[in-house]
Amino acid sequence: MRRYAIILSLSLLGLLTACTISYKFTGTSIDYTKTKTISLDKFPIRANYVWSPMEAMFYNSLSDEFAQKTKLKVLKRNGDLQLSGEIVEYSQTNKSIGADGYSAQVQLKMTVNVRFVNTIKHDEDFEKRFSATAEYESTQQLVAVQDQLVQEMIDDIVDQIFNATVANW
Repeated sequence: MRRYAIILSLSLLGLLTACTISYKFTGTSIDYTKTKTISLDKFPIRANYVWSPMEAMFYNSLSDEFAQKTKLKVLKRNGDLQLSGEIVEYSQTNKSIGADGYSAQVQLKMTVNVRFVNTIKHDEDFEKRFSATAEYESTQQLVAVQDQLVQEMIDDIVDQIFNATVANW
């Protein structure tokens, strides 16, 4: 009986080591045999309220996202995938009022209009707006928190764009 248990255990151990499970998750649904490049235009600010560093911050974050998470070569123009658009809103509004009747929190909002063209599969082309918000205490000056909050909103919007264009979730 003990001999039978040892043989069974060794057989199971051999079977388990012979079988392997492999997961491959790249986060994209790109056919790299057909799609090799992506072109990114600058996204100019067309909002009523303008903070000039936002344009460069957005472009750099967007190009970094595609360079780091895909095998696509990032070009200035004529890519297999093409992204263009503009920053159409950058605004702040009072989000909540304190007991004293004054603003307690301020909400920043950023909206980007994106045009996506897939030269390989035109049925995936779109024009769409992506938005993100961030809040800060009204006791703080916007200039003190603007860099961090704008970068948070940009990161959120870039993730949304990445998912809508190449992740196809």
